[in-house]
This record gives sequence, structure tokens and C-alpha cells, in this order.
Amino acid sequence: MSTAAAAGVTLRGPDEAGVLTPEALDLVASLERELGGRREELLHARAERQERIGAGELPAFLEETRSVRERDWRVAAAPADLQNRRVEITGPAGDRKMVINAFNSGARVYMADFEDANSPTWANVVGGQQNLTDAIERTISVETGEKTYRLNDEIAVLLVRPRGWHLLEKHVELDGKPVSASLFDFGVYFQRNAERLLERGSGPYFYLPKLESHLEARLWNDAFLLAQEQLGLPRGTIRATVLVETILAAFEMDEILYELREHSAGLNAGRWDYIFSVIKKFSERDDFVLPDRAQVTMTVPFMRAYTELLVRTCHARGAHAIGGMAAFIPSRRDPEVNEIALERVREDKVRESGDGFDGTWVAHPDLVPTALEPFDAVLGERPNQLERLREDVSVGAADLLDVAATPGEITPAGVRTNVSVGIRYLAAWLSGVGAAAIDNLMEDAATAEISRGQVWQWVRHGRVSREDVERTIAEVVAELPAEPVYADARALFERLALADEFAEFLTLPAYERLLEIADV
Repeated sequence: MSTAAAAGVTLRGPDEAGVLTPEALDLVASLERELGGRREELLHARAERQERIGAGELPAFLEETRSVRERDWRVAAAPADLQNRRVEITGPAGDRKMVINAFNSGARVYMADFEDANSPTWANVVGGQQNLTDAIERTISVETGEKTYRLNDEIAVLLVRPRGWHLLEKHVELDGKPVSASLFDFGVYFQRNAERLLERGSGPYFYLPKLESHLEARLWNDAFLLAQEQLGLPRGTIRATVLVETILAAFEMDEILYELREHSAGLNAGRWDYIFSVIKKFSERDDFVLPDRAQVTMTVPFMRAYTELLVRTCHARGAHAIGGMAAFIPSRRDPEVNEIALERVREDKVRESGDGFDGTWVAHPDLVPTALEPFDAVLGERPNQLERLREDVSVGAADLLDVAATPGEITPAGVRTNVSVGIRYLAAWLSGVGAAAIDNLMEDAATAEISRGQVWQWVRHGRVSREDVERTIAEVVAELPAEPVYADARALFERLALADEFAEFLTLPAYERLLEIADV
């Protein structure tokens, strides 16, 4: 433990490379002192709203912000290097080789992730910051016995996803209390790199996760204003794309864009986190039970309504609409599996580009050409399709909530998939790997969330028995290596999936266990 140069800041982890400069920690301290109390108030408001939803309240478009939805306004125009975002790749910031491969992938944008694809070990958190600075400076490299990895001449534009408002960074304390992980990730990256990026013709660009209201977007906007002022940079230097990955945010898309309008770079339509949010928010309602997650595609009614409304909302405000993730990992050994999976990816990207999305996400460099082809076909030489206003789309609250119309069924295979993927992912996460290759898919924390969430939902509403789940867990674990981390993962999955109450995020108890493992 050491007291850092910034007043009141204590580090509870090593920083031999000097990544956490006094200036970076000073900005984090300023952000925490100014905004930490409001963050806690907003999390309390989340909990209160969850209680109301549990008592039967349904979300609706807000009457108090009707004027924002009905007025004519637009967000600031995107910077030159964010005009064309037709394919974006994601991956953890803490894995040095994956960072290089993502930059070199041929994608237009690389989202370096400190959140769902990053296990927040202290090494990953601090190392991720160093990796990104090295990449901006173009000094990053990795030597292996077979190859040297370096950046190509042309690389993707960098966006960074800090952790969500609900998370803490317990290796850094301010006045004896852990700081917000969101403000830590953002503040350190911004202070270290904003001027470097501007000198190179780019800027500090971000993805904002798991927002549930426009007030949470306002908090981010205030963080941006404070950080820009402290570094002496103009308002609007920062640009942020918001992941609409909660059902509540889907009712406030106009308002979220409005709060961030001088800093906005658009909205992104998530998949697994959005489905998980539906399960979580309506966990006590029998009419919101979903079938096997593989059957909950982007074309089922409630997902279709959400994505079409997102495109219409974004384009009405001059903001980019970015589509969802293709998580398939091509196999170099099974061309038949590849052919089937790549055709599904292609179909998904044809739908998105046809619906008016300006870009889409992939999780693996080999998917970039497959995702790029449909967008190239639709966009041609244009950087985006903001002119497609989608005025044909009309989506109401009932459409966003029409979960009962989702076709499909709950099967023993679906239970087993959720148990197996959930436990294996948690084992990877507790081992420091946040982006885990499981069954030819690149999985992150959102997959584990929906896996344990569905099992909880099915047991709670009598679709699956507790005994069947316990038996499936035992069968799955019997096939896994007899290593302590799998026992930890099993205990954590079992605790969450079979609890009396629905836990808000699995990463909260998992983080506590991660810290315990690190201290062993």
C-alpha cells in the first residue's frame, strides 16, 4: 500500500511502470470528489425503480421529457475519423497481443474494453492503460517464438469502454473509500492520452456501458466537462457512444443523446446485455420468461422494435447507429462449421445494413471481411447512412415490452448450455481472462449474466426444477478439469442461479472473489 502523489489517494496495488501518474490520479480524485455522491444517488435510484417494477410498474416514455423528444435538435457532427464506422472490433485492453491484432484487423474502429471483456485484475487494469498509451505512441509490440506483433501503418480508430457506474476499483482509494471504476478508467485514460490523440489527428473517444437513464448520461457529460476543463481542452473534445443495453435506456434514447449532445457519437444496439436486462428488470413476472437464449435472436418482436427505434432515433438527431455483436470465432479445423456460422453472421449484417445501421460489431479479426461486405454494398463510397431517417418506423412502449411474443421453448439442452457456458466463463474470468473462447464463440461477462439469469428465471417460474439444475451442474463440472478455479466458478454460479433473490450483477460478488484469489 502506498499513498500516491495526488492528495488523499491511496494505491493498494503495485505500479512499477509508473502508469498512474500524479496528474492522472489527481484528475480521478477531482472527478470522484465532484461526482461520486451523485453516482451513489443514481445507483440508489436504480434500486428504488427496481422495487417499483417488482411491484408491477412498467417502463414508459417519460412525460417530463416529452419536449426533448418532440423538439428539433441534433448532436454535434462526428469528427472526421469517426464518420465511417462500418465495422468495429472489440476486445480487452489488458491483453497486449489482442490489442495489436484488433488495431490491425481491418476494422474501422477498435473498442478497447475495460468492462465486460476484461477481467478486472489489477494487472489487466493497469496494464491495459499502458497498452493503450503504447499503441497511441505506436511503440507497442509483442515478441513470441514464432512472430513479432507490431502495428500496421493503417490501424483502427480507438474507442475505450470504461467500467459501468455500479463498479468500484478497490485498488485505489480516495479519503479511505474505493473510487468509482468508471471514473478511474476514464480519468486515467483521458489524462494520459487526450493530448497525444489530438496531436495525431484523433481524439479521446469512449463507449459508455449499462446506462439506465438520461440522468446517468448527464453524470457522464458532467465528468467530460470537468475533465476537459482541468486539462484546458475545449468542450466537445470528448466523444462518446452509448451502449443501449438495458431495457430502461431504450425508453430514453432521445434523452440520452440530448444530455450528451456536444459529446455524442451515437448509440449502439447490444444483444446479450439487453436480454439480460429484460430478465433482470422483470425477474418476478411470469409473462417475461424467455426461451433458450439461442432462440432469442435480433429478429424476435421486442428486439426488432428496439433496434429499429434506435436507428430512427439516432438518425433523427444526426447520430450514428451501431449494430450488435457477431461473436463467432472461425475454426481453422472445421470448414463446415465456419460455412454455416459465417452465413448467419452475413445474414445478420445484411439485416443491420438494410435497416439503416451505420456500422456493426465483431469479436474476431477473421469476421471483419464478412461483416464489411454487406455494409460496403449498402454504403458504397458514403461514410454512413445518416440520411436514412426511418420515418416508416413506429414503436410504442408495448412493442418494446412485447417479450411474450418471443417464439421458442425451454429445453434441457438450453439449461445445459447456460450452466456449462456460465461456469466455464466464470472460471476464465476468475483466472484473469475476460474474453474467453467457448464453443467457437468469444464470450464476455454478458453471456455469463444471461446464462445464470435465465436459469434463475426458469427455476423461479417453474419451467425447470431446482433438482434438474443441480444435477446438470454436477454433470457439467464432472467433465471439467479438477482445478480449484472450477470449484470457485461452480460455487459462484450455483449461488447466483439458485438464490432466493435475483442478484443485480454477477461481477459484484465475482470481483470480491477475484480480490481474494489475488491475495492468496
